[in-house]
Amino acid sequence: MNRLSEKYKNEIIPKLKEKYNYTSVMQVPKLEKIVINIGVGDATINDKFLEAACNELELITGQKPVVTKAKKSIAGFKLREGQAIGCKVTLRGEKMYTFLDKLIRMALPGVRDFRGVSPKSFDGRGNYTLGIKEQMIFAEIEYDNIVKSRGMDIVFVTTAKTNEEAFDLLNEIGIPFRK
Repeated sequence: MNRLSEKYKNEIIPKLKEKYNYTSVMQVPKLEKIVINIGVGDATINDKFLEAACNELELITGQKPVVTKAKKSIAGFKLREGQAIGCKVTLRGEKMYTFLDKLIRMALPGVRDFRGVSPKSFDGRGNYTLGIKEQMIFAEIEYDNIVKSRGMDIVFVTTAKTNEEAFDLLNEIGIPFRK
């Protein structure tokens, strides 16, 4: 069992249960899944960019990404409906906790001038989105093999009803929020 899932069961559930006066353990918010998305806008020009992004995402997460396609055509971006424009991975269970542990312990502290992540990126329903400017913060990515520096969106989907509950959950898990 992973260190973070152990911490959630033994420390976080009792803390949140006491703070919000939950009557059942099932009411305590939990991390449901983590979705990591890389948008590859220049895949319209060259398919190699999309392939490289998918390979990097697979290295980082240990799971094969799904290619995302455009929902509608946009002439200004030279984009047609159904054209591949990115890739994403949905992590659940042990893989989710393993990735989260790696993100908190190694990747985020490795960012230059890191002062914490913004506590304002909640969506009102208890989900949190974290934007990363480049994939090089992960140890699995070798600088020499990078085709192009890319950012990614990491979405933490929780069962929390409010932003406050989700903030407390993610804060207890160990996500370094800015003070």
